[in-house]
Amino acid sequence: MTVTTEPSAPARQVRPAEERYAAELAFLAAQDTGPRPPGWALTPRAVVTFVCGSAGVELVLPERREGLPAKLEIGPKFVGERALVERCVVTLAGERGLLLTGEPGTAKSMLSELLAAAVCGTSALTVQGTAGTTEDAFRYGWNYALLLAQGPTPQALVDSPVLSAMRTGRVVRVEEITRCLPEVQDALVSLLSDRRVTVPELTASEDAVVSAAPGFTVIATANLRDRGVSEMSAALKRRFNFETVDPIADADAEATLIRRQAVAAVRRAGAEFSVDDAVLDALVTVFRDLRSGRSTEGWDVERPGTVMSTAEAVQVAASLGLSAAYLPGGDVLDLLPGHLLGVVRKDDPADHARLLGYWDGPVRRRAETGSAMWRRLWDLRGSLK
Repeated sequence: MTVTTEPSAPARQVRPAEERYAAELAFLAAQDTGPRPPGWALTPRAVVTFVCGSAGVELVLPERREGLPAKLEIGPKFVGERALVERCVVTLAGERGLLLTGEPGTAKSMLSELLAAAVCGTSALTVQGTAGTTEDAFRYGWNYALLLAQGPTPQALVDSPVLSAMRTGRVVRVEEITRCLPEVQDALVSLLSDRRVTVPELTASEDAVVSAAPGFTVIATANLRDRGVSEMSAALKRRFNFETVDPIADADAEATLIRRQAVAAVRRAGAEFSVDDAVLDALVTVFRDLRSGRSTEGWDVERPGTVMSTAEAVQVAASLGLSAAYLPGGDVLDLLPGHLLGVVRKDDPADHARLLGYWDGPVRRRAETGSAMWRRLWDLRGSLK
């Protein structure tokens, strides 16, 4: 007897949000039957719940659906103010552009991905802004083989992610919009105003004008560190609602997020995460002290020029976890100063001295109080030179 099997799907390092959380999205679509804006896969209330979680409460389906559980608790995916997420959702419901700003590493891209996945079922319609991004990335291009063979026809037209979103009434994401040149950014002005794209080469065809379907809108992100690189025009700014994504305010929430994401990163690498909570607490404390310029005890700290972001802390925690898994034999705490130095020295060489100053200040004072962990870190000061 011959047994045939379906080929298994290839392994991927990262799956998009709409795939990772497909079960939650399907459950929320069936659970909340309230009014939805045109083209939306979920109600605005369900979108907020998907991003922020159900606060430990199990949601109940109004009626049994095949393939769905009767009850499900929705886990939080974005750590931040619920009010911020609600404002973002209201902006998108009004089909207005949303611009997420903030320091690097504050999960702006993750939030835009989650919102797009929940609103329209896909986060794949994305333009990555760079100095080399051209206007075609916001409008359209051509399949030049077909263009030479047939001339300018609808079949030869290559939709940009923006044009695809307009045709289907979905959300398009523009990452790092201020990295694009101003003349490229301004291609969005008419798109967000007129909600249509004209293809002059197809003037004799009914396909010459593409009008946005209900539900189309844009989520853009911009780092505050990039301000002045390619400043947005006043006309473009007026077409976006600006929302600032701040660093995580609650230390416990940040520590929980760092552990969760570091555990996931190490497991993707084929290992189990075995770093003690005490080491992670020290990591979070150092990052928060240097980020804010003040220690948890209230001592002044000279802030480095680089951004001590949560995303960087996740990378350090994951590196510690991988070292413990694949290069065992030593105390993982001994590796922390070296990883911190790698983060701090990214932008300004003078930040090296600021990290040493932190060691001579809060680390030394904590060591003097009798804490074994901070005493060990103080003993490791020499590894920072």
